[in-house]
Amino acid sequence: MKNLLKFLSYLKVYKAYCILNVFFNALSSVFSLVSFTMIIPFLGVLFGTQESVINPPEIINSIESVKNLFYYQISHTIESSGSAKALILICLVILICFLFRNLFRYLALYFMVPIRNGVINDIRVVINKKLLSIPIKSIKTRKKGDLLSRISNDLIEIEWSIMSTLEMLFKDPITIIIFLIALLALSFKLTLLVIIMFPVVGFIIGYIGKQLQKDSDKVQNQMGKIMSKADETLSGIRTIKSLNISKHIHSIFSIESKKYRQLMNSLLRKKDLSSPMSEFLSTIVLVIVLLIGGNMVLNTKSEILAQEFIGFVLIFSQLIPPAKSLTSSFYSIKKGNAASKRVFEIINLKDEVNVKDSKKKIKNFNYLEFKDVHFSHDNNKVLNGTSFRINKGENIAIVGYSGSGKTTICDLINRLYNFDSGEIYINKEKLSKYEISSIREFFGSVDQVPFLFNDTIFNNIFLGNLNAKNNDVIKAAKDSYSYNFIKKLPEKFNFNVGDKGNNLSQGEKQRICIARTLIQNPEFLILDEATSSLDADSTEYINLAIQSIMKGRTCLIITHNLNTIKNCDKILILDKGRIVDSGTHNKLLKNSEIYCNLFEKFTKTSVK
Repeated sequence: MKNLLKFLSYLKVYKAYCILNVFFNALSSVFSLVSFTMIIPFLGVLFGTQESVINPPEIINSIESVKNLFYYQISHTIESSGSAKALILICLVILICFLFRNLFRYLALYFMVPIRNGVINDIRVVINKKLLSIPIKSIKTRKKGDLLSRISNDLIEIEWSIMSTLEMLFKDPITIIIFLIALLALSFKLTLLVIIMFPVVGFIIGYIGKQLQKDSDKVQNQMGKIMSKADETLSGIRTIKSLNISKHIHSIFSIESKKYRQLMNSLLRKKDLSSPMSEFLSTIVLVIVLLIGGNMVLNTKSEILAQEFIGFVLIFSQLIPPAKSLTSSFYSIKKGNAASKRVFEIINLKDEVNVKDSKKKIKNFNYLEFKDVHFSHDNNKVLNGTSFRINKGENIAIVGYSGSGKTTICDLINRLYNFDSGEIYINKEKLSKYEISSIREFFGSVDQVPFLFNDTIFNNIFLGNLNAKNNDVIKAAKDSYSYNFIKKLPEKFNFNVGDKGNNLSQGEKQRICIARTLIQNPEFLILDEATSSLDADSTEYINLAIQSIMKGRTCLIITHNLNTIKNCDKILILDKGRIVDSGTHNKLLKNSEIYCNLFEKFTKTSVK
């Protein structure tokens, strides 16, 4: 319950709407009560038992005085125009009361809409902001489908739970309190009986609610598994079809979906039990009230008249719907609490390391230095005392076998992860002292796997510099050797690249990514396997684009294509997380066994 209550803190922004909702709910309940209490004088006139009120009250300062004033009007109408006209008067009052009751109910719902949608929107925005601010490690350790389930299905569940909670807080208790006051005015003894019996009903409902929350936890987790399987299927559809394992993948999904169906059957059966059970329990209370109240009416010395008892029963019957609504709300809250727990697991994740302490911006860059840096990922040692220095204006390459930690170095520079020990310096200042946004503006990166957003080519390039002009985008396209193929596309720069850029070839996607980096105009450039998995023609274009982007910049190059780094100022050899050798291309060919093996392997691969 505490997780769901945390979401209610978002109501502060909508305080005015909450007050209006409560106000109109109260008015709706008052007019509802008045409309039903009219049955008492109606029956009194009909059966001829209505007591006459000869003199109107002098001052209207209480409910009793209002009641006496109305009874005076009825008595006056009976005396002057007859009982039939009195009945018409009462029916007219009932009609007007129902009109205002429904008008105020609509206004209460009208002001509930911005609360409901606003709270969910605010939560959704908070989750999205959190996903963008937490470390990559926190995302990679979770299944994408499960994260999507928390953002979509769990939020929908919370939306209904919050709605139920707001109804429970703002409407039902007000209605119950107002109606109970009226019942107390009619008969204290019968109302006391009702008040005593309701907690027993609440205890039974509460027990079932606990079981419902346990089932709901299982349902939400199972939906996360289904979303993960669906995401894997969509992401790996080419591999699935190539391996001819569609039936196997489908059978796995079917098993998970069947588990979800079984869990949902159990959950919904318990949830559906709430309404008939609460109605039956309420009926038991009603029968007891009828039995005891009926005997009280039969007693000639009773404090309650027959028409008042009928009015009592009618008003009490109107307590059953809000009581049932409270029950349904309770079940929904229990069910939604499981979803809110999963959402808060995301919201409570810690942001990227030292964000609040990092305030400096990078200015007057002189050098970048790694000093004895250690880093582990999933208990596997990746960097084991890595040390090197890159001076301003230098082109430095890092080579090594797969898994030696090359890409990890790039990730640590961009502060996508935090290292275990050692230190990274920019000039004489620790990297952690700089503002993360400043670091990522300073370092431009072209990654091994090009990623494009499902948008136009123009907008994908524009993301590199949100202050860029149209001419800047066109220039970046030309400098990245993208302009020629863009001109041949149906909509040119307005061509939509599709999901993850799948409407373009791998080489075209990479050139667009390079254009995006070019328009960023970074002082320090990181190239992480920018020509990996490309054909010869694409590699040639990419190399031309890289030569263009490297001009006048400090560069760190990670590559298996050793031909592209022959002219680098220095080549660092990384092996098992340590820099084991360094030098120029020619020097390393003579003195480094690892470099010779890498070059020989590259040569054989390129010949093939």
